Formats: sequence, structure tokens, C-alpha cells
Amino acid sequence: MRWKKCFTVVGCHAAGEVGNVITGGVIDVPGKTMFEKMEYLETRADDIRKLTLFEPRGAPYVNANLILPACDPSADFGFVILESTEYPPMSGANAICVATVALETGIVEMQEPVTTLRMEAPGGVIECKCTCDNGKATEIEFTNIPCFVYELDKQVEVEGLGTVTVDTAFGGMNYAYVDAAALGFSLKPEEARELCAVGLKIKAAVNEQLQTVHPENGKISGVSNVVFQGPVIRSGNTLESQSATVVLHGRIDRSPCGTGTSGRVAVLHAKGVLKEGECLKHISLAGTSFVATVKHTTKVAGRDAIVPTVAGQAWITSMGQYGLDPTDPYPQGHILSDVWF
Repeated sequence: MRWKKCFTVVGCHAAGEVGNVITGGVIDVPGKTMFEKMEYLETRADDIRKLTLFEPRGAPYVNANLILPACDPSADFGFVILESTEYPPMSGANAICVATVALETGIVEMQEPVTTLRMEAPGGVIECKCTCDNGKATEIEFTNIPCFVYELDKQVEVEGLGTVTVDTAFGGMNYAYVDAAALGFSLKPEEARELCAVGLKIKAAVNEQLQTVHPENGKISGVSNVVFQGPVIRSGNTLESQSATVVLHGRIDRSPCGTGTSGRVAVLHAKGVLKEGECLKHISLAGTSFVATVKHTTKVAGRDAIVPTVAGQAWITSMGQYGLDPTDPYPQGHILSDVWF
């Protein structure tokens, strides 16, 4: 075997969404902040993302996370999220995977019954309360970066659909939220392909007709994902709702989507539906769930915002190495539009 590159990769998923973690092969990259390190990877070292996510090593549903030294001295370590079409500033399912891998592989010493981690994402430092039992991280609850609404009940014109009402919010990435029933969906798994097709149309229309630019970081702009929302059912202080999140190039997030959940909490709070002290059980199209709360309110550049918590669980599925033979015809992987849209 004569690999010219080699990465140690721990396979992991959170609530069904793959979030593999690269634990070896990259010592560090330049950057004074984790956001700058993300930009370096995107502009100068994107071959790492392509090698690990594109075929033949990856697949359309695969995400990865690169563990790096933190820039913020308060953080235990940093991580950059690698997705099939972009480098998001934050991802909840991926953060749950990273925390789980860090604890269960011994990168950070596990303390039972609870280990507290501070992890630096490109979007900022998040704190994770990790419930642990018998060497297993049984729940990861992270306190997200501040989340807020851009606009509520805005109308956009969508090709083939007509006028669609959307809410837009930042939950770590920018999201558009639409009512599934109003668009003819009942959120069944067999609707996944059509949800993706419609979601991509809505995403294009929103990005053409509405402004979604983070007020403190203009480089975070444009809606990345579209969330089809089901009805909210209340039982005491607990709200329950299903959703389907169309992500990236056009696929359904297998998890309830951690940052999508955070943005939805911001929307529900802004509409007076979800209050502090209440929780949202957010259910994915695949039937898995995250539980989210409003930890407290805050401001982002003078705009009303919330700090949410999101709780879920991840499972390690494999441990191994990805390598590149110097004669491999696909040093940066390859994609075809049959499954990559």
C-alpha cells in the first residue's frame, strides 16, 4: 500500500444523520479564529472535504467534521464542519457526533455521570452537557450560539407553486420555514423525493427575493436549507412537531436537524408559541427526535434573539482510515447528478 494521504476517520451518526469525525491526518490549518480556519479549508484545502465526502469514499448523505486545536482559550478543542456543498458555521447533528466521538474515543476524558465540553465551531463556542453511563455518551445537550428571526410570514413567488409564505431565521445556518400541509405534504417518508424537488425551488426563490445576511458576519448570507413544518401539538409545557429539512444539494436531513431545530425554536418564540421553560420535541421525517428549549433571550446587533439548547444522541459506527493512492483517478472524488442533483 502506498498512500500519499491518510486520514483517520471515526464513523458516527446522530439521530440517523451521518457526521463522521476526522481525528487524524491534519494537525492544524492557518487562522486566528475557527471561522478563518474554515475559510482556509474552503479556499486552500478543499481537497480534504472532497476526498472524504465525494464518491467513492463518501456519498450524498455523508457529512464530516475535522477536529482542530481551538483558537478560543476557553474551548477544549475546535471543529470545522464539512458538508457536500458548503462549510456551515454551525451544525447541531454534527456537533453531537463530534462530542460523542471525543468522549468515547478518549480524546477528552469522560466523567460520569456528566462531562462538560466547550467546543469551538466556526460560528462560535458551544457548551455541551454530556450525560455519560458505562463509557457511553447517552445524551449530548448543546447550548447553541444566539439564534434569531430575519422575517416572519413573508410571501415569495415560487416557480410552479405560486405564492408561498415563509419565515426565515438563523439557527447556526440560515433557514426558510414553510407549512407542509399548505403545500400538499403530510410528511410521510414516501414524500421525500418530492419534498426535495419543491424545497430546492423554494430555496432558490427565497434567496432571489429575500435578504438573509447575518448582522454581525456578512459572510453568513443566503438560505442554505428549507424546513417543511408539521402542526405543533401541545401537551402541558411540551410541544411536539414533525418536520422535514431539505438540505444542501437537495436531500432530506435524516435527523431533526439541530440548527434547523434552533431556528424553528426562534420562530416559535417570536410568534409567542414557545416560551422559556417549555420544550419542543422535534421529529424528523425518519422518526428520530431532538428536544430543544429556550435557555434565555439575548440580542444580536440590536435584534431580538434567543439562546437555545438542543439535546440528542449519537452512535459510533466504525473506525478506520481513508487513503489516497497516487495513481487513483479520483484524488478529489467525483459526483454524478443521478444522486447528487
